[in-house]
Amino acid sequence: MNTKELEAYLWGAANILRGLIDAADFKQYIFPLLFFKRISDLWDEEYQQALAESDGDLTYAEFQENHRFQIPKDCHWEDVRKKTTHVGEALQKAFKGIEKANFDMLHDVFGDAQWTNKRRMSDEKMLDLIEHFSKYKLSVAEVPHDIMGEGYEYLIKKFADDSGHTAAEFYTNRTVVKLMTMITDPQSGESVYDPTCGSGGILLNSALHLKEQGKEYRTLKLFGQELNLITSAIARINMFMHNVDEFLIVQGDTLDNPQLLENDQLKKFDVIMANPPYSVKRWNQTKWMSDPYGRNIWGTPPQGCADYAFQQHIMASLKPDTGRCVILWPHGVLFRDAESDIRKKMIAGDFVDAVIGLGKNLFYNSSMESCLLVCRMKKPKERKGKIIFINAVNEVRIERTNAWLEPQHIKKISTAYWQLKDVDGFAKVMSKEAVLENNGNLSVQLYVKQAQNDSEHDVEELVAEVKKGQENINSSLENLLNRLKDFGIDA
Repeated sequence: MNTKELEAYLWGAANILRGLIDAADFKQYIFPLLFFKRISDLWDEEYQQALAESDGDLTYAEFQENHRFQIPKDCHWEDVRKKTTHVGEALQKAFKGIEKANFDMLHDVFGDAQWTNKRRMSDEKMLDLIEHFSKYKLSVAEVPHDIMGEGYEYLIKKFADDSGHTAAEFYTNRTVVKLMTMITDPQSGESVYDPTCGSGGILLNSALHLKEQGKEYRTLKLFGQELNLITSAIARINMFMHNVDEFLIVQGDTLDNPQLLENDQLKKFDVIMANPPYSVKRWNQTKWMSDPYGRNIWGTPPQGCADYAFQQHIMASLKPDTGRCVILWPHGVLFRDAESDIRKKMIAGDFVDAVIGLGKNLFYNSSMESCLLVCRMKKPKERKGKIIFINAVNEVRIERTNAWLEPQHIKKISTAYWQLKDVDGFAKVMSKEAVLENNGNLSVQLYVKQAQNDSEHDVEELVAEVKKGQENINSSLENLLNRLKDFGIDA
């Protein structure tokens, strides 16, 4: 299948569920089934390849070494397909068997959907789904890893479209992710971490970024933590679908219980990119005050807003020399009074590298304007003591409620970041001291004086056209009156 055919095929599975369950719940059924079908077809493909290599040795073809994933007896897709009753129970048994046989890689990967709840999902509807997925083989020969990965990402995006306000919990606008990756520029062999990784798109983009450049992407080490069990499972499946094995994604509350540790301390990373949940009110502020991992570097954020708890967790998780991060935030983190002391300490330590104001609707399913906060643990000589502010609010394509960055927008913003030069009406380089004199206010509009915007130009041009038109009308009218006089008509 090509990409378009695969997309239509995958979305067809979702349409089987439409009207039966909420659109927001599609993902907890469709993704596990898709992954189950994919790994069953992969196992069959590997089995046939091993048979060919061994001149038909059936025992050899079943050796674990010949298979990426192990599928125990009675746990294959075709085993479940034979069932006509208690289908959900057969599926659940197969999932548990596969998770147990591949525990290190696949524990909890199928999520916790209610497969045996027939009031929610009848045998008939389950069989419809299974037969839909059975129409095509999803082996690598039929659907290569890159096309499978694109199809899976397409499905994530479609489910985000259908999920309303909850979409932001698992999906970040991929064009913004591309910009974030252009700014952090991960390199082969480095480690990349997302503390609120959702469906894993930010992590994956790091690998794809290297792949596009023709660099070795398999040595990139990807790490993530995600609060929601189903979403963390989707993220792990996303990696496998893209044929990425060098990753570790764990499930849990990053602020309350960070799980990526080394010697009982926070593990350190070269690159961190994230789109944390903003303005979280329910978090353990008291525990943060005496955080065992030393993350309250600059102080305790207010109870009603955990943004700077996430920001400090990120800073504490960066390697001291190579560590760099870019975080997608609402604009409030740049200027709110309640966090000004924390913000000023971050600026005074020369960790803030850039602030990039983005346009509306780039938070998924939200009209709010966003910004990128870029930080470095150790700036190169030419960037020391400086912060570049970039006002990219107009660098966006908006159609109705959808917005995205075009390639030219991404190039213009990332080029301005790397060049570290003033651009009239677009970018301004400030000293950290000058920013601190502004009480640590990082609002882009304070520093980038916007050039006359397009609408002002449009109005001026319109006024000029109207004046010119009026002059032409007056001239034509005068000519007409003179002609009438020539005919003896007094108007």
